[in-house]
Amino acid sequence: MKKQLREFLKDTIRQTVDFSATKQNLGYPPPPVQKPLPPGAEVVPLPRREEWKSIGDLSVAEGIARRHSVRKYLPSALSKEELAFLLWATQGVRGEADPVRMFRTVPSAGCRHPFETYLALFRVEGFEKGIYRYLPVEHALLFLGCPPGLEEKASRAALNQPFAGKSAVTFFWTALPERTEWRYSEASVKVIALDAGHVCQNLYLACEVIGAGACAIAAYSQEDADALVGVDSEDEFVLYMASLGKV
Repeated sequence: MKKQLREFLKDTIRQTVDFSATKQNLGYPPPPVQKPLPPGAEVVPLPRREEWKSIGDLSVAEGIARRHSVRKYLPSALSKEELAFLLWATQGVRGEADPVRMFRTVPSAGCRHPFETYLALFRVEGFEKGIYRYLPVEHALLFLGCPPGLEEKASRAALNQPFAGKSAVTFFWTALPERTEWRYSEASVKVIALDAGHVCQNLYLACEVIGAGACAIAAYSQEDADALVGVDSEDEFVLYMASLGKV
């Protein structure tokens, strides 16, 4: 690895940033904690935590011990409750949000939470196949459409790794860097990458609770992944993927 690339892993950049000049300290309002809904959008509510009846219990120690990457899945569908649980575990909201911060089920530098969650749903009870966006504030899904050949396009987005199109669900996490840059400016790059790891590990552990398995995908086609979920590749782009299904 070239030495200049290793600088990304260090925190020395924090000593070079003039934090008095960040948008936060200059008085700019923070970016929205969630992308706005398109006009007239119809959202599909998900079961909330207090409504779950099929989600069991698993000790943290057991979940960590069992966690491993899974690339082969049964043809079984996930239930709507199971999908709701996975989304809550990875980006769910805890308590009330305000314009500056939103407490979630995963940590994020400065509570900035720079991610949006998109899903390629293939086998989930009560949902047609297609691309969806998770709305953590409402704990709901927004249907974005179903492009033809979705399974093949999901696999192509994962650099032709077939399991990404044979899952029950494949997650696409996009980054909106301005959310973190508002507070941390140039120091945002490293912490956004760290935040992504927190999210995906929660997905792995949550899958153990429902008899599913996940596989994180960090090798993907930026162009194909961004096009599939419909983001601009500049202000928002796919940063991480993960497939999952019953095992």
